[in-house]
Parts: sequence; structure tokens; C-alpha cells
Amino acid sequence: MTYRKPTDVEVKAKLTPAQYDVTQCSATEPPFRNEFWDHHEPGIYVDVVSGEPLFSSTDKFDSGTGWPSFVRPIEKDNVTELSDTTHGMRRVEVRSANADSHLGHVFPDGPGPHGLRYCINSASLRFIPLAKLEEAGYGKYRALFEKVKPAR
Repeated sequence: MTYRKPTDVEVKAKLTPAQYDVTQCSATEPPFRNEFWDHHEPGIYVDVVSGEPLFSSTDKFDSGTGWPSFVRPIEKDNVTELSDTTHGMRRVEVRSANADSHLGHVFPDGPGPHGLRYCINSASLRFIPLAKLEEAGYGKYRALFEKVKPAR
């Protein structure tokens, strides 16, 4: 698939006001009052603007922050990281590579071998359930959910 950023007119027509504020104006939605903070269904999360695949439920964890958190992106090339010094803090902003949507921030306090926590706004994401990956054009990501069979 090819992922691109639609025109601003198309983006405004496609998104809710909250989705537009988050993705296009770098806003932050409230913690614990967003669609995916406590979502546990298997599937992948894609950019609400372009559809580019961003995160998998297999990498999602409860960070206690009230936002969906992931240990890594599905495809490292689909996210960019930028220095963010707004609000008197030093942070690393995460944006989608193709649509340049503001997603959230990455922090060095996560679990796992890399210790990263991608803290992402639900408003920047669209969820594709595991059962609909092929239908939606994301069939190649089904492998993320298949258990590795032990060698005999």
C-alpha cells in the first residue's frame, strides 16, 4: 500500500475535531478518557490520517498513564522522532512518517529489552481487528499474532 497525507480539506472532512486537533495541531487528549487506553482486542493500530501501520496490540501494555502505550512501532520507518521542548519539558515527539500526524511521545521508562514507552493519543489511531486484517489490506501483519511452533 501507498500511504500519503491527504489535503487539509480532505483531512478536515475525514476526521473528528478531536482527531484533527491531535494529529494536525499536536494537541493531547485527556488521559483515561480516550478510545484505546484500556483496549485489549488483538489487532493493529494505524494512522487515522493515512492508514500507515504504526503499532500492534502484541506490543501494547498498561503503563498506568491513561493513554495507549506500546514498546515499539510495527515498522520503525513509519514513525519519526523529533525533539520537543514545548511546555517547559524536554521530550521526544513521535509522528507518522508519511502523513506527518502527531501521535504522542516516546519515553525511556518502558518495559522490555529497549525500555521504551510510546505514549500515543487514541485520536491519532484507527484500530484494525485481527479478524479484518486481510480485508483491510494489512494481511502481512497477521504473522505478528501467530505463535511460533517449537522445534522438534
